[in-house]
Amino acid sequence: MRTDSGHDLRHHGDAEVRDGGGSLVDLAVNVRADTPPGWLREHIAGSLDGLAAYPDGRAARAAVAARHGVPVERVLLTAGAAEAFVLLARALKVRRPVVVHPQFTEPEAALRDAGHTVGRVLLREADGFRLDPAAVPEDADLVVIGNPTNPTSVLHPADAVASLARPGRVLVVDEAFMDAVPGEPESLAGRVDVPGLVVLRSLTKTWGLAGLRIGYVLAAPETVADLARAQPLWPVSAPALAAAEACVGPRAVAEAAHAAHRVAADRAYLLAGLARFAADGLRVVEPARGPFLLIRLPRAAAVRARLRDLGYAVRRGDTFPGLNEEWLRLAVRDRPTVDGFLTALERALRR
Repeated sequence: MRTDSGHDLRHHGDAEVRDGGGSLVDLAVNVRADTPPGWLREHIAGSLDGLAAYPDGRAARAAVAARHGVPVERVLLTAGAAEAFVLLARALKVRRPVVVHPQFTEPEAALRDAGHTVGRVLLREADGFRLDPAAVPEDADLVVIGNPTNPTSVLHPADAVASLARPGRVLVVDEAFMDAVPGEPESLAGRVDVPGLVVLRSLTKTWGLAGLRIGYVLAAPETVADLARAQPLWPVSAPALAAAEACVGPRAVAEAAHAAHRVAADRAYLLAGLARFAADGLRVVEPARGPFLLIRLPRAAAVRARLRDLGYAVRRGDTFPGLNEEWLRLAVRDRPTVDGFLTALERALRR
């Protein structure tokens, strides 16, 4: 386990496309393409008539509770799942937080900003980046893990994740991409029997709402109350609340489930296309279950730069603890986009 930094924890996929204007095809950001859908844009636009009133999150909070079959007291609405990491870091009195890597880096960054010394458990490539519960120190009183994990796309068994729970320990499970997994088979979102469990969900990825900032926490009522006290007044805007209520309703849940199956098919197509580059040393972390893939490739930094010259943005992997500059993350896209990318990748490898 390591506690040093040495990685740019605040680098995210949007940085790969921010300076490229509209000229780059985006395989760097893990937000579903073709979103938000028209019906959701119209619903959000309809909320603008009420902007003179202060936001009232009761309806959205009740809708989230109904979506997961939990009491409303177990729900906290946040300005994206990322805000929840800041709240956890600031509000909880923990002595030995541990983050399981490679994974989304904001949890560690938030803990460090709050003055914590953060331990790292680095999952191994040789094990397929699968969770080894025994690797987590027994005295860790806060453990953070993603499921499915960004950037590895590994989906850990729910029982293995739940086995990390201990009396006196907060177990934070980032399920920002769980609704992109058909059937959500390993989700802990509805569980109330796991001590210290905190599940984070994002509505920005599947619904293309990164600019609106909406997510939520599912946890014990006392934990929700602690986090709520650390929030500013009216932390979630009225349009974001309208989006939250809509995105957890039956119509949206069904649409997200359909999209998850489409993403799985598109991911299989991308995997098949990448297989032809095995002779070039390209390796994919499998089985992949998220809407993205993690690949290892010799000279990945140079290939990434060449891809950018050819009009394609991919996510560098060396900012994730446990990875180095040979790693890249690819968002799953539709088949025509994948075909164009594979052509560009072949050119980048042959230059």
